This record gives sequence, structure tokens and C-alpha cells, in this order.
Amino acid sequence: MNLTIRDKLYEQAKEWVLEAGNTIREKINDPLTINTKSDRNDLVTTMDRNTEYFFMTNIKKTYPDHLIISEEGYGDELQSLDGTVWIIDPIDGTMNFVHQKRNFAISVGIYHNGVGEIGFIYDVMADNLYSAKRGEGAFKNKMALSPLSDQKSIYDSILGLNHFWLCKNRLVEEDVIQELVKTVRGTRTFGSAALEFAYVAEGIMDGYMTMGLDPWDIAAGIVIVNETGGRTTDAFGGSLDLLRKSSVLTCNPAIQEKIVNEYMEKGKK
Repeated sequence: MNLTIRDKLYEQAKEWVLEAGNTIREKINDPLTINTKSDRNDLVTTMDRNTEYFFMTNIKKTYPDHLIISEEGYGDELQSLDGTVWIIDPIDGTMNFVHQKRNFAISVGIYHNGVGEIGFIYDVMADNLYSAKRGEGAFKNKMALSPLSDQKSIYDSILGLNHFWLCKNRLVEEDVIQELVKTVRGTRTFGSAALEFAYVAEGIMDGYMTMGLDPWDIAAGIVIVNETGGRTTDAFGGSLDLLRKSSVLTCNPAIQEKIVNEYMEKGKK
């Protein structure tokens, strides 16, 4: 992607992300219509749909040749990532949005011919914007994020883990996951994959792993984590396909090989 074009695209996308976040904050206490999707815990609200529609209409009007992958049904049906593709989660952490009115994010990743060029993760209520352009570093607001330490030990690490799948996943033996939990310094669950990616990039968490995420959950985070030297794969070290749901491991590269080889491969069903 031409750098001048990318810079302009970055600024336009940033403007829309901040505008969408401002609208959410203004309406955070308005009555919500809440529905479920795949199960009773998979929530969607009018705010999710309205925010996604905001992005869709602006993108299609301004960049009619761009394509969209998104969660709530306004995107395109794609078979490849050819061209310029926006991958959007209008509210990542909808359960937090409904129950807590915080700890949720807008996630926007922009890819060109399959390469992540731009990423935004906006912690709406905290007003913290994580952003990155490929090859230009990652930022939290105007502060550059430091490269991740290459001296990190797994024993001193904090991992984000979705506890729901510790007992219910079908990919890894439960006792091996329990062994990993006992090995690391601690685990955390924030309820927003996008924010957990942002925390890995920031270095306040050393890794995040889950057994099933969609492209819109991770597209922006991959770009941002990459710019701090982090590594994102599936849970077994394989490459990710951003057209399909997958297990995900994003982490400091100093601990990635150990997690994959000594735990995930060992416990693979």
C-alpha cells in the first residue's frame, strides 16, 4: 500500500473510531434492546448494530472499492483478503458493555492484499486509543509502546485466559491447561479479546490465549502486537486465517515457543 494513501486512510479511520466511541459514551445509559445470537451468552445490542452501520455507511461512501468483514451482518461475503479490507468489531466485549458499561472496545483492522496495515483498538470508556501502522510502531494515545522484552520468563508471566474453555474446550486436555496455569505467575480474564491484545502490546500482560475467536476479534490486535515485536499464531503455533474462526495465541515471543511446545502440543487432543 502506498504510504501516502495509508497515512490518509489511517487519519480517516481514526476520526471514525473516535466519533463512534464518543457516540457510545453519550448513549451509554440509554435503554438497550438486547438479543442473543449463537447462545444465551452471545449478546448483541442495538448499539453494536448501529455502530457497525456507522462504519459501513462511511466506508462504502468514502471508499466504494473497499471491502468489509464485520460481526453484525453489514459486511461483505469474502473468499479472500485481496484488495483493501476493513475487519471490524463495533463493540468487542458486548457482555461487559451490557453489564459493566466499561471494559469493551471498538476494534478496526485494515488489511491490504492480506497484510495488516493499520490497527485501532479503542477502550471507549477509558478513552484510550491503541493504534499502529505497519512498520511505524504502536501507540497508546500519543505514547509509543516499548518493544516487548526478550528476557521474559514464563514463570514470571501473566496470561490472559478465558476460563470458560478450561473445562469445555475440545482441543487441549484439561490437565495440561491446569499445568500451564500453575506454571505462570498469574492469569487474568477481561472479557474483551481486543483489549487483551492491547494489553499484550503494552506489556502489562505477557500473553493471551483462547480456543475460538473470529477475525473481527483479532485483526486490529495482530497489527498492534506485531509492532511491539509480539507474535500471534493459533494455539499450536500455526498461521492464522482471517477468513475463519480459530484458536489464538498472542504473546511475547520469549515465551511463545515454550507455551506451544511444552503445553499446547503436549496436550493436543
